[in-house]
Formats: sequence, structure tokens, C-alpha cells
Amino acid sequence: MNAEEAAELLAHCSGFDNRQPSVAAAQSWAAALNDIPFDQDARDAVAAYYTTPPQNPNERLWILPHHVRTLRTKLRNARLENFQYEPLPDETTAEYLARYRGQVRAIASGRVAAPTGRPALEGGPTKQFMRELEARGWQGNREVLDDDEPVAELIDTVRRTGPLGIACPMCTAEIGFPCKSSYATKKYPLGKPLAKPHTARIRAAAGEPQQTPEQRAAEEERVRAASARFLARQDEDIPDADIIEETAS
Repeated sequence: MNAEEAAELLAHCSGFDNRQPSVAAAQSWAAALNDIPFDQDARDAVAAYYTTPPQNPNERLWILPHHVRTLRTKLRNARLENFQYEPLPDETTAEYLARYRGQVRAIASGRVAAPTGRPALEGGPTKQFMRELEARGWQGNREVLDDDEPVAELIDTVRRTGPLGIACPMCTAEIGFPCKSSYATKKYPLGKPLAKPHTARIRAAAGEPQQTPEQRAAEEERVRAASARFLARQDEDIPDADIIEETAS
């Protein structure tokens, strides 16, 4: 784009924003858009800029050269959305590059109508390939179930891994839900969710035998005794406070 063409583009912009084009402005725009031709896409880029409302309704729209460059590129790329190169048999690399670039320029400029259909993959596995799979015992999706019973049995056997894959025997938390504390609050009427599952749930998920009520009671008693011993040691370690009498000086 030279200075004369930039002046025409600025005159086109003035129809939207009432700017006053000048020779200096035309020369500056020509320098900024020296690799952009003055074509219909450049004019459409200006119209697209003023078609979009500003984020701030009180802000005045004022197009700049980089807006023209960006919007013109978007307009041309939109025509290439469904483009797919059609190669020729036995073409060389130079022929491929020349034909590919020529097709891209023709469609992007609008001289050739843009493809309207999106290319899709066609075909499927060959009969020989399917016979090889079936010979190895693969049934594929040809077998149709008569009822939903086998599907229901399969759903019952598929579970997520880890402790959350089973219901908690301690707090009865359902599959997929975290364990919850035994006391309720105003925020958590059913108990506060715990970051770590109960030990009984972890043991059940690992397939370990569950503790009997007597064993659980003994474990709780052991934890309470350990806590009491720890608190007793803390009390013994606290030194007596020294009473310091202040004397008036």
C-alpha cells in the first residue's frame, strides 16, 4: 500500500469516525501497511472494526493500522476454514509448494469460492482385517444383547479404585463420596467431610479383614492412653514460673 492508496483508505475511515485525513497521516499509514494491499478486504476490515461496539459504551472507536492488518487476516483465514489441498499424482516438492500457495491465495482472496463442506474421514477396516480379528476371538459390536441384565451385572462389577470405590462401613458414606465426621454442625448437618477416609474404609478397599467391636474399642483405648501420656509429659516439661518482685528504685 502506497501513500495514495493509504489516503483512500483513510478517506474510507473518515466516513465512520469523521477524522481529517492529511498527507502526513497517509504517509504514516503507508509505512505501517507497506505489505498490505489496498483491496476490498482492507475496506471490509475497516467496516468490521466499526461494526463491533466498544467495551466501554462511552469510548470512541478510532481505528489504527494494526486493526486493519489483524481484521483483514481474520477475514481471509475464515475463507480457508474448510480448505484441503488436492495433490496431483507424482508431483514434485516444488510443484506441490507452488500449487498449494496458489490455491491458498486464490481462496483467501475470494477469487475462488471457499469450500462449504468440512472434509470427513471415510472408509473403514477391510474385510480381511475384520476376519483376522474375528479369528482371534474378537466379537466387535456385532453381538447384540437380548436384555439389559448382562449390562447391569457389568455395571455392578465396575467400580472406581481406592477407598472411595466402596461404601464406608464406619460412617456409611456412599461410593464416590468422602467420609464424614460423626457429629453434625449447622454448616454440615450430616457431618463434616473428612480429608482422609476412615481406617475401616481403607482396610475394606484393600481387602483386609475388618476389626471386631472389641478390637476397635481396644484401639481407641490405646490411642486415648497414648494421648494422655503425651499430655502428662507436656505438663511435666512446663517449668514453674519464677516470681520476680519489683523494687522501687
